[in-house]
Amino acid sequence: MQKTTTTTTTTTAARWRLRASAALLPLLLAACGGGSDDDTVVWPSAPLSCSIADQKRWLGDTFMDTGYFWSRLSPRPDPSVYATVDDYFYALLYTGTDSRFPEDIWSYTQPTEEFERFFGDGQTLGYGVSVSGVEADGDPSRPLYVRYVEPLSNAAGKVFRGDRVLSVNGIPAADLIADGTYSILSPSTAGQQITLVVRDTLGDDFSITLTAGIHALTPVPTSRIVTSLLGRRLGYVVVKDMISQANAPLETAFAQFRAAGVSEVVLDLRYNGGGLVSVGGTVASYVAGSRGSGRDYARLLYNDQLAGEYNQSFRFTNPASAAGVSRVYVLTGPRTCSASEQVINGLRGVGVQVVAIGDTTCGKPVGFLPTSACGTTYSAVNFESVNDRNEGRYFDGFAPTCAVAEDFTQELGSDTDPLLVAAADHSDFGACPATGLAKPLALKAKKLRGRIEAGERQGMIGR
Repeated sequence: MQKTTTTTTTTTAARWRLRASAALLPLLLAACGGGSDDDTVVWPSAPLSCSIADQKRWLGDTFMDTGYFWSRLSPRPDPSVYATVDDYFYALLYTGTDSRFPEDIWSYTQPTEEFERFFGDGQTLGYGVSVSGVEADGDPSRPLYVRYVEPLSNAAGKVFRGDRVLSVNGIPAADLIADGTYSILSPSTAGQQITLVVRDTLGDDFSITLTAGIHALTPVPTSRIVTSLLGRRLGYVVVKDMISQANAPLETAFAQFRAAGVSEVVLDLRYNGGGLVSVGGTVASYVAGSRGSGRDYARLLYNDQLAGEYNQSFRFTNPASAAGVSRVYVLTGPRTCSASEQVINGLRGVGVQVVAIGDTTCGKPVGFLPTSACGTTYSAVNFESVNDRNEGRYFDGFAPTCAVAEDFTQELGSDTDPLLVAAADHSDFGACPATGLAKPLALKAKKLRGRIEAGERQGMIGR
């Protein structure tokens, strides 16, 4: 995109393509050095050793210099100034000097074990409770609600959506909101404990201790047939994580929708921070059916060192149980991000009418090929994503068709969930309902930096 092609472009792209084929296997773990006994090649190579100096050299001269989307525009600081490899990585990120692109607020690092657990095994380490911190927007006078509980976690059956958090380990909720990080809800090891004081929906206060553990994710926790006021049948499905473990329950849900003869589909992506491009393409294909078959769901465009040989397309398929609808309702919010926003963009690209209900999405049309070295996985922006009509760069997010504020005291996807009610009403009457609720936050992605809450991911991974 921003680079000047050189005589080495073809060689570089070919080398990265060869290495990428190995790196995009289920496990992306790099050895602490240049190779391993089975000659597995990790993209794009690996540090000569796990010394801090060699890791910095690899980051600056190989990984970021060749494959980072904004490598020509990014800073090139002196690596010796930074005490840690992590500090140096963040110093290499693009700062927003080109008016076409905002600064890179998305690239990040994490332990490889954590990455593989989530995207490979479909598991996570946590307490299993998520709160409405983003919605509190730094205002300590606002309530802090439990907004989601992982069904297979330690929190399941102990706390519930709609419970109001009064304190965590003795820290008042108002202080957590003012601080804005919520890191206390993200354990570092299994067995850690936190104590929550909450007020339930009946007004009773109680204390509960949660123990951190590794639990399986439930990427499709809910699906059901919804009947509108005028008798229209809608297929409602929550897709929380774009991971491979979502494929089987998605097939089951859409087979039920097809058997029931639903006229429209409601995709609940309000808490979906993204994941694998291929899984997002599967979700979109179940919606579009033959309308998208064979056309591009997403095209991933790399910088011009790699673009000629490395740009790739993910195409729509036509699953047997696809709904094949002309209009889809997508429930959105500030956590609808990356690969879940790509679903909206991909469907619009083949002419499916997308009616977004809720709040503005996070605005992340770029993604990663995560690369691991020395126990750390680097997710640096490698590509931007466009749809079949070459539309992309939605850095301000997708604004809702119908702005509807969430009510955390209502069960997700229940008959009294304001977002689902609004979708059903729009299906009946073709207009946004007058909900009488407060105006949504319409947060921008930059405001979310450093405020991603426990269990959340914001990713668009090119596989």
